[in-house]
Amino acid sequence: MSEFHDDYPSYEHMAHHSEEEGKKTRKTLWRVFWYMLAITIFELVIGSMAPAKGWSGTLGLKVLFIGLTILKAGFIVMAFMHLGHEVKFFKYVVLVPYVIFMGYTIFIVLDEGVYSGHAENRTKVDPILIKQQEELKAGHGHHAPEGAAHEAEAHH
Repeated sequence: MSEFHDDYPSYEHMAHHSEEEGKKTRKTLWRVFWYMLAITIFELVIGSMAPAKGWSGTLGLKVLFIGLTILKAGFIVMAFMHLGHEVKFFKYVVLVPYVIFMGYTIFIVLDEGVYSGHAENRTKVDPILIKQQEELKAGHGHHAPEGAAHEAEAHH
């Protein structure tokens, strides 16, 4: 009888594995679970400390969180999605697009400061756009000349 006191067959019997193989599989899954839990707790601790330490929005913090997320995704794909047991060609077919996408994502994160409005990064923004934005803020935007409002009232 199983530990849950039901008549459902055990995993080892259903998957045609021996008890030894089942123990090995469960041990691997639990190890991955504990690794991922430790990484998640580490992320939470760093994330909660970041505002007080002045780390929020820093490049190093972004790279750290992206790296830890990729590490957790790797654990999930290799253990829980069983990619670790596949042939080498299939691993590459699945992982290469992922790596390319993650590289692109990292590039976007690193490059986002260029257009974020920080004064030191504004040099890459078109100077005409900066001038137009400053004129709009100063109230010199697109509006009718002073005499045009009086002429419009006279015609009505």
